[in-house]
Amino acid sequence: MEILAVRGALPPHRHTQAEITDAFADVIARGRLDQLVLRRFHANAGVDQRHLVLPIDAYGELESFGQANDLFLEHAVTLGARALEDALKAAGLTPSDVDHLTCATVTGLAIPSLDARIASALGLRPDVRRVPMVGLGCVAGAAGIARIHDYLLGHPDHVAALVTVELCSLTVQRDDVSVPNLVASGLFGDGAAAVVGRGPGHGGSVEVVDTRSRLYPDSERTMGFDVDERGLRIVLDSEVPAIVRRYVRDDVDSFLADHGLTRDQIGWWVAHPGGPKVIDALRDALEVEEEALSLTRESLARIGNLSSASVLHVLEDTLRDRPPVPGTHGLLLAMGPGFCSELVLLRATEPQS
Repeated sequence: MEILAVRGALPPHRHTQAEITDAFADVIARGRLDQLVLRRFHANAGVDQRHLVLPIDAYGELESFGQANDLFLEHAVTLGARALEDALKAAGLTPSDVDHLTCATVTGLAIPSLDARIASALGLRPDVRRVPMVGLGCVAGAAGIARIHDYLLGHPDHVAALVTVELCSLTVQRDDVSVPNLVASGLFGDGAAAVVGRGPGHGGSVEVVDTRSRLYPDSERTMGFDVDERGLRIVLDSEVPAIVRRYVRDDVDSFLADHGLTRDQIGWWVAHPGGPKVIDALRDALEVEEEALSLTRESLARIGNLSSASVLHVLEDTLRDRPPVPGTHGLLLAMGPGFCSELVLLRATEPQS
């Protein structure tokens, strides 16, 4: 599979971390928590600013899961459609060219699924093949690329698209003063991203060489959501960095060895910005210099952790700001609920004359 274009989309309400902290302190704490605790978590999140799908003062008015989910449906379709439209334009394609659409989200429920709603909004063909991906969370950007790659192996002349949309701010729980909710309220932002791919020979600047999935044992409660009457309640274990340090190096080495490569031969890294401690753990596990993950850390500071969309924003930043040298290999990787990881081996291609 060749990647023809990657485009991110962000909602219009951009705020500094300090502004969000001030607003969410009133929404979450409500006198039941020392606000200094919340402010400490937010200050340590590695985030300078984030984009929110609602005006910042609207979050205190959210009363129910149903209300939040209705807002999710309204805004997720608009944002996801914009990301896909921009990616198609960048690839020189139109909505009617799309043969296959995979759509990933974990921050809202949609039946019909987001892919059907986005297809209708953009005017995709009625025979477009659709695959909704729900529940993969932060790993879904990488897993989505892997799955459209699988599809294009069998249909190399087709156009396949991936859209990820996450409105994390709508999942913050007003009555939850647990550490995971406090951390999440300072870490996650809202956004979408889209990838357009096709089989070999269609002019993409990067090709997917291979992918690998890894599911870790006895880790179901490491990351995810519990669903209750108030909505999606974050599950976030402090052991995530330890799991990264324990497994990722061997996973990467084994994957690369199957292609006759070592970590020293990877020229560029595209990693999901899970948080400062997770990025530190990746740096240590991969034994790379800080510069190798600088775009990941910069993305976290600029827009926060966008769950499934984040690694695609980092990929867009990489291809735009630091175009890989043709022939060099890159590795895209993310982790998420399961607990699991997804590895995508990439290679920069020669530009077509």
